Amino acid sequence: MEDQNFVIKIAVLAVYVGILFLIGILASRRIKNMSDYYVGGKNMGFWAVAFSARATGESGWLLIGLTGMGAIAGYSGYWVVAGELLGVFVSWQFMAKRFKRRSDSYKAITIPDYLQAHFKTATHTLRVIAATVLVIFVTIYVASQMDVTGIAFESMLEIPYEYGALIGFVIVLIYIFIGGFVAAVWSDMFQGVLMFFGLILLPVVIWFSMDHGTGVTEGLNSIDPTLTQVMGRSDDGLMNLFTIIGFSMIGLGFLGAPQVYVRFMSIKAEKEIDKGKWVAMVFTLLTDAAAVTIGILGRIYFTSEGQDPESILGTGGDQVLSMVTNEFLPTILVAIFIAIVLSAIMSTIDSLLILASSAITRDFYQKIFKPELKGENLTRFSRIATVVMALAALGIAILLYNLYPERQIFWVMIFGWSGIAATFCPVIIMSLFWKGYSERGAIASMITGFMSVIIFKFVVSEMDGIGPYFVELDVLAPSFAMAMIMGFIVSKVYPPRPEAIKRIEEIDTLDEGDELTE
Repeated sequence: MEDQNFVIKIAVLAVYVGILFLIGILASRRIKNMSDYYVGGKNMGFWAVAFSARATGESGWLLIGLTGMGAIAGYSGYWVVAGELLGVFVSWQFMAKRFKRRSDSYKAITIPDYLQAHFKTATHTLRVIAATVLVIFVTIYVASQMDVTGIAFESMLEIPYEYGALIGFVIVLIYIFIGGFVAAVWSDMFQGVLMFFGLILLPVVIWFSMDHGTGVTEGLNSIDPTLTQVMGRSDDGLMNLFTIIGFSMIGLGFLGAPQVYVRFMSIKAEKEIDKGKWVAMVFTLLTDAAAVTIGILGRIYFTSEGQDPESILGTGGDQVLSMVTNEFLPTILVAIFIAIVLSAIMSTIDSLLILASSAITRDFYQKIFKPELKGENLTRFSRIATVVMALAALGIAILLYNLYPERQIFWVMIFGWSGIAATFCPVIIMSLFWKGYSERGAIASMITGFMSVIIFKFVVSEMDGIGPYFVELDVLAPSFAMAMIMGFIVSKVYPPRPEAIKRIEEIDTLDEGDELTE
């Protein structure tokens, strides 16, 4: 029977992988130049962009990390949902159109392209810093996703971790290698649909399969009354405040994260953003709330008063998803859910690898070392860069697994996410809304955001007294704030070039579709 179940799971995964490869082959027919490879020729529809942006923004963190967080944190885990929903709304409502118009006017196809053109820089300093940080933190973030791939294969298919990580690595690399950004977006849409329906239906299945002698609140109270405290589980009010801010500020990462904003570059028209906004909002609300709820229901079902949840549900609760699927779903649906977990992971890996590849190929190799080369001559180099980045990330993932077996998936992923967000989001926000923001201010913001993530993670959180509070707050919110403050101060001391301000004013007066005259 066990062998039969394993065969069924492998067969479903084979169909899933076959669909991804077919998407890659179909997408490859649209790849004619670098713009096609990195931003789909800026001709993507709102459904594809919205699902791709959300699937990319959520990742394996949503299915394994956030379900685990729900199991460990209880009701206070819903602050993550509130923070993410707010971040997605602000991004699509107030930033996306403005960013789309400016990046189109600059003819930018990468984030460093956008920054270089926006500030009318005379040197490559800003481009080099942006590309370097992208490569570093994207590699860390991709490594965390591959780490989750190995965990998913190990917990759901009983395939050794290293083999699982390697299988995921090969799958995602093949369809990106073939179809580039278009393959990533189309596969993200397919995978996003799987994630959406899988997540919103699973809590319903669990609920109707459980004993309803007690409600959810009563069930949590019987295990640990602090699990029902929405405002935090500590007796220390200040600690609870830091915990809530840390959870809710995760949504800051959607206000300029390069892997998300390159999708705004790719959408075919500004009017598509208004439609995509509602798709993104509904996706975020339902999937994030469902993930926390799955964790809570799993905590009620699998643990009781006095038990250590991590000894049963895994470090950070990262085993709760595999436990509930195996407990409540038939084999064929378990297999589909394994595909859903892989969808969440791979939809982020593909986007990040293309982002890092663009930084190496266009922002380093072409723009700095080989400016005479045309985009169509760089496709082969970009594919090689993608393979190299993926191999580096795979190596880091396996190293993490062997050196830190007790790592908590939720926070490992958030560290990589925070590094990207703290470096780029303040720069994108201030470049869109403050004409007084200068190139030197942007450089100061990026360096400050980058360094602050490291300092708050490895120095401040270890300090006596304040350290535990910053562990709960985590690194994103304080690093984000430091980057914006430093960018403001430096821009006041070194204001932007008058010609850069004039260009911004001209762009902001254009109607959609108008060309900027240089």
